Amino acid sequence: MLEDPIPHWPGEPLDLGGLSLYVRSTPAGPAEKAVFVHGLAGSATNWTDLMAELSGQVRGYALDLPGAGYSPAPPGGDYSIAAHATAVTRLIEHAGGPVHLLGNSLGGAVAVRVAAIRPDLVRTLTLVSPALPDLLPRYGPARVAVSAAPRFGEWAVSRLRTLAPERRIAATMAMCYADSGRVHPIRLEDAVAELRRRDDLPYAGPALVSSARALVNEYFRRGEDNLWRLAARVTAPTLVVHGRHDRLVDPRMALRAGRTFPDVRLVLLPHAGHVAQMECPSLVARHVRVLMQDAARRDAGNAENAENAASVG
Repeated sequence: MLEDPIPHWPGEPLDLGGLSLYVRSTPAGPAEKAVFVHGLAGSATNWTDLMAELSGQVRGYALDLPGAGYSPAPPGGDYSIAAHATAVTRLIEHAGGPVHLLGNSLGGAVAVRVAAIRPDLVRTLTLVSPALPDLLPRYGPARVAVSAAPRFGEWAVSRLRTLAPERRIAATMAMCYADSGRVHPIRLEDAVAELRRRDDLPYAGPALVSSARALVNEYFRRGEDNLWRLAARVTAPTLVVHGRHDRLVDPRMALRAGRTFPDVRLVLLPHAGHVAQMECPSLVARHVRVLMQDAARRDAGNAENAENAASVG
């Protein structure tokens, strides 16, 4: 029999320089902080169990990206990756960075941009199935691309809303999990209730379509702002986690990540899909802890070397 899951962490709206974000957090205690960024159509609650696993090492902050979860639509309706990265940056500054930054899917793309542009705010970077540009044909990304097509996206969202929330959640779980049968019934009830709530929000549909379009746009972006070029600029120690049964992000993208991020370790989980932090949080937490501990040892070594150099000088 499945053990009942823990409740989702409490949250509150924060006003961050004219941008309102809803943020859930674990209790104060650890000096280290971590910020968690969810994926497309997700919310801060996607990180509940991983935040619990890491609560002994870090105080966690999981935000609802603008227009997602309980966060209102952003000013001007800007759902671009750059705008999401600005929202995450403001939260880190509010929390008092640098932080350990974690992102899943779309949130992984956002986290890469933050880590590349503001290295001073990121101690370590953990990416779970990051949605980095991959132009090879694949069913999951093709669905995202189609849903982002002009006019079709809005039509598709309106059609989906005619289906019962239970059917939509079941389809989402089947797409995102390696085995959706492992989802606890209480978590399913939570997801259905949340979808019903969002169905009544006038900006929920546009937020989803616009975020999907923003992600697709990044796949075709050229120049220095291309996400892979940004990845090559990341200085923080990086952990990239993929699930072998991911239907949305090709696990083989780990090979390119290994060639691109300057300081990276790769993990392939054999029994996970697109949301490994939800399917096997204890296993993901184990790898994140190692990343954090190695970064702490490196920082301590650098500080000692600097102190020795200063005393010699």
